[in-house]
Amino acid sequence: MRLHPCPALLLALSAALVAPGSAAGQLRLHAFPGAFSLPVESQIEARWQTVVRQQYDFSCGSAAVATLLTYHYTSPAGEDQVFQEMYAAGDQAKIRAEGFSMLDMKRYLDRRGLQTDGFRMDLDKLAALGVPGIVLVNTRGYRHFVVVRGVQSGRVLLADPAAGNVAISRAEFERIWNGVVLAARGRLETARTHFNLERDWRDWPRAPIHAPTRQAGMSPLLLNLPGRLELGR
Repeated sequence: MRLHPCPALLLALSAALVAPGSAAGQLRLHAFPGAFSLPVESQIEARWQTVVRQQYDFSCGSAAVATLLTYHYTSPAGEDQVFQEMYAAGDQAKIRAEGFSMLDMKRYLDRRGLQTDGFRMDLDKLAALGVPGIVLVNTRGYRHFVVVRGVQSGRVLLADPAAGNVAISRAEFERIWNGVVLAARGRLETARTHFNLERDWRDWPRAPIHAPTRQAGMSPLLLNLPGRLELGR
């Protein structure tokens, strides 16, 4: 006996899986002689799976730090925890007025043992390093911290505390980026294995013609970076 797919069942399943506004949960499908459930996830929720969402207008810095630690250095941290510690150690009046600075983030990450520095470099150098980093972007006058978590095929993958996982063109990224990245010298192997992950690119698939290339060793590249950048406002 040959089994044939039920057109109505396939249509219901396809609609549920591709509908961008569908809510996460269980999809209950009715088919003779019974019914079964499948887990479903909306496209919007999928973009937030590996990004810590900022809770306040001025907390993109603490959310970016929490994202970097949790999803790229396997050191889970909540935004509340990061926010409170950076706020307690920083200039609270300036933080309330302007948000966290890159210096606030550097000091916090250094206390977590990551040995961070601010480096000025171009996107090719950042991609060659193959490690995630926090950058400041400026879109129409709005300054915002995001995590660069991948670069490939002319696109840059960002963990945006206000928008989730987003991929933008290289040209657009270079237009809004100031050329400075907060990156860690410590735990390089962990960082290297958590950059350009398929998990993070899943909503922005790679082109099938993309050919893997061998990345250069990490230590020599880090040693050849520009000198330490004075961080601050």
